[in-house]
Amino acid sequence: MMHHRIFAPIVLATLCFASCAHSTPYSIKERHPVPDGWSLLRRAPRQGEIKLQIGLKQGQFHELERHLNEDPSHTRYGQYLTADEVSDLIRPSEDTLLLVQEWIEQSGIGAEKIVFSPASDWITMDLSVSDAEMLLHTEYSEFWHAESKTLAVRAPEWSLPGHLHSHIESVQPTSSFFHAAGLAAKIEFPRSLYVDRDEGAGNPDIKDLNQLAESLSGELSQSIDLDNLPSDLNARQACNTSAVTPLCIRALYGTLTYEAQASDQNAMAIVNYAGEFNNRSDIDLFLKAFRPDAARAGVAFNFQEDNIAGAVNQQSPATASQLAEKMGREGNLDAQALLGLAFPTALISYSVGGEAPAFDPDKYTPTNTNEPFLTWLHHVLAQKELPQVISTSYGDIEQTVPYSYAKRVCEGFAQLGARGVTVIFGAGDSGVGKDGYCRSNNGSENYEFLTSFPASCPYGTSVGATRNIEPEEVAHNERNGFVSGGGFSRYFPRPAYQDVHGVVESYLSRLGADTYTSLYNRQGRAYPDVAAQGYRRVIVWNGEKFLVDGTSASAPTFAAVVALVNDALIAERKPVLGFLNPWLYQKGFEAFTDVTKGSNKGCGTDGYFAAAGWDPASGFGTPWFPRLKELALERKFRSQRPWYWLFK
Repeated sequence: MMHHRIFAPIVLATLCFASCAHSTPYSIKERHPVPDGWSLLRRAPRQGEIKLQIGLKQGQFHELERHLNEDPSHTRYGQYLTADEVSDLIRPSEDTLLLVQEWIEQSGIGAEKIVFSPASDWITMDLSVSDAEMLLHTEYSEFWHAESKTLAVRAPEWSLPGHLHSHIESVQPTSSFFHAAGLAAKIEFPRSLYVDRDEGAGNPDIKDLNQLAESLSGELSQSIDLDNLPSDLNARQACNTSAVTPLCIRALYGTLTYEAQASDQNAMAIVNYAGEFNNRSDIDLFLKAFRPDAARAGVAFNFQEDNIAGAVNQQSPATASQLAEKMGREGNLDAQALLGLAFPTALISYSVGGEAPAFDPDKYTPTNTNEPFLTWLHHVLAQKELPQVISTSYGDIEQTVPYSYAKRVCEGFAQLGARGVTVIFGAGDSGVGKDGYCRSNNGSENYEFLTSFPASCPYGTSVGATRNIEPEEVAHNERNGFVSGGGFSRYFPRPAYQDVHGVVESYLSRLGADTYTSLYNRQGRAYPDVAAQGYRRVIVWNGEKFLVDGTSASAPTFAAVVALVNDALIAERKPVLGFLNPWLYQKGFEAFTDVTKGSNKGCGTDGYFAAAGWDPASGFGTPWFPRLKELALERKFRSQRPWYWLFK
């Protein structure tokens, strides 16, 4: 009897496989509104092709998350997982795998089309639009995004057999219109540069545009030789807040005199989306002007490229249309910010392809079924060796992204963190929301603050932008509408690490329960976590110097500081920082200079004000590298992992 009781459910389940799929009615699994900016064109041609990605329920993600969120008080802290260990934790159950395969095959799709990810938590299939519609009981249409000239095939509503709802979490491309836009706003130099005379800090000897132009050719003043920097150079001597260079950042954040010790074992990375690229000639010009030691080492021409899904990291001159769309500006900013600060740390540039071609209404064009973060995550998570820090300067409004998609992407970032990678995001460039767009898309059209994704993901570190020095303040620029982003997620609850010292609740108490009532989710993941300079940063693009604003500058700047801390840790044979936030909120915040001036206005309000301690305008403030390195080196670690560590 005992044997029958044990095995009867398995026998019943096995018998069910032959009949349950067709006996369970379909019902809607997900419905998501088409975001503003996308227009319906027509029904998608049924003969078109789609790369369908099916996200299966992961087996023990809660265990991976528990490991990820442990702080230095735990004996397992710093003992990062291997790729195989992560795969073992998140591999779906056998029931999930069998039921989903049965459904696909009984729908008339051959088993040979099914391709599993290394952890078997994703299935990828190349299907016709017709087959995808049959499988998901949906209808695909072509949608056009005029601003980015993107054509996409999507299905805002799709269904599954009822018994699969708990086994399948996401299917894409369907309802996700994620638009990976760069987080940088541009001011041209010198033609349209407007120099504020009241910005205070930095080089009082520079009086006019001609002198400022001369300073951008290599030195900030005649007394500063970039090859022979004074040992006592401070930020006021090194910085001009009308044109912020690597020298300023290095002095301001304390990395100027640090000499890398483990660059052969350390790497940092950026990710290019939306057709962006990192032009090596522009990067070389930038380094010659602002980091000549890196230029002499030839790093602009030997950093590693990893091109994904047909991407091309373009090195030929930009075309007229690319120049008009400012293509390459974002990619150059990211690479120049990292190399300008963290040289000689190795740089890896990931470029993600699959972007849509220009739309031709008279001819059917192969469509973009690329989901940029998923495409990149599937590629990078399959690799055994990863860079220690990865910076991403792209995002979208959280509510425009279906929750199922955002959740699975965010869990992909968690896998990177569990493997010892620090994942960094820009916090957004529209404050608490761009005026005129602050409406819910859940059908109510309620007025509310907007949140940026993936900055709202609790498994990454979000970076806001600052401007000026001594003191720094929350960055904004009235001339181009840039305001550093921040706020509270409506998708992800506040993670436990943000409650360690009660910093978020403390801020909310000062804000007041009646302030912005109903405009934000008081219990949501709060961001940004930290901040860095993101105003009037000098870059070289298309052979000329420009100034840019945005958290696109702040994210790689902070990533460069993390890379240098990792260098010091590796040199001492200690684990790298990995997922930063649990330690940051417990102890690491002590190494940051508080920002207490300014706010991230938007949605017709003043937004959240900066305040003493953590705040949703500047996080904990900006890093001071010497103290950050000191605190990181003081962390205590258990020397070996016992065999039972995974189950503690």
